Amino acid sequence: MKKLFLVMLVLVLFLGCKKSSTSYVGNWMSASSFEGIPRGNASSFVIGDKVYLGMGFNNAQTNTALNAYLQDFWMWDTARDFWTQLKDFPGQPRIGAVTFVINGKAYMGCGYNGSTRLKDFWEFDPATNEWTQKADFAAETSVNDKSRYGAVAFAINNLGYIGTGRGENDNYMRDFYQYDPSTDKWTQIASMGGDGRTGAVAFTYNGKAYVTTGANNGSNLIDIWMYDPSTAVWTAKAKLNVNTAWTVPRTDGSAFVLGSKAYVCLGYNSGARVDCWEYDFAQDTWTKKTDFEASARQNAISIVVNNRAFIATGRSGNSFFNDVWEFKPMDAYVVGD
Repeated sequence: MKKLFLVMLVLVLFLGCKKSSTSYVGNWMSASSFEGIPRGNASSFVIGDKVYLGMGFNNAQTNTALNAYLQDFWMWDTARDFWTQLKDFPGQPRIGAVTFVINGKAYMGCGYNGSTRLKDFWEFDPATNEWTQKADFAAETSVNDKSRYGAVAFAINNLGYIGTGRGENDNYMRDFYQYDPSTDKWTQIASMGGDGRTGAVAFTYNGKAYVTTGANNGSNLIDIWMYDPSTAVWTAKAKLNVNTAWTVPRTDGSAFVLGSKAYVCLGYNSGARVDCWEYDFAQDTWTKKTDFEASARQNAISIVVNNRAFIATGRSGNSFFNDVWEFKPMDAYVVGD
């Protein structure tokens, strides 16, 4: 009887300590909030240990002196944990501008201002906090749809790349263009395979770029493509499965690389999402991580600074957010931290 009682006690304690029938690895921790207006579709980049965040959209601002399409810019000093408002971006207010960083300077362009898809392109110098307008996106190429919204961008080997998105003729694009900051010139490269798309995510690892998710004509896409700049070739990787337990496909998600893994989180797929997935570059496989612990959202920004990953801002319908969360993918889940 004593042995039976002990077995039953162990089972009760074990079951009582479980968070749910399924638990995942990874912990989200609340960080200091962004001090500007809550927003979705913002743009961000990291230079050194400073995070820069600006522009985006908040439709509540139409009832104030501000426009719903924002053009303010902020710097987060992560070492001292405070935000400083910088000069406003000198171009048009917009959502969905794409960014990359090369040699300590940031490059940003394209997006949408509420009526027009944009093609202007700018350089930011953190030493002076000044913006300089550069050659328009794809200026030296023959493409007709040079304006772009919902695109992706990345930098490899001191060259920047912008591609996909919706063009000025409302087409879903899969073309890509390389930018050389030393010459301020654009060159068209091979188009990504698969369908044109908007709302995809891109990330880089070990000298290669990856583009995945997004939508074409309302259908979420399940392919992932790798670009090798040494060969200028796109290679299809293992497609994402789609069923009730595997929901990586989405639009307007957030993605980042931490260590030797990539992460795709949040976004929209039959509603704003909280789920987060880890991509193993070596195995070409996906593993589900702990869900994002705050409100479901899309169009959030993702940041990696000093080997720490953060997700900030975003929107869900007409709700806009200014919270910031740090993700520790190898930690055990802790409630309410």
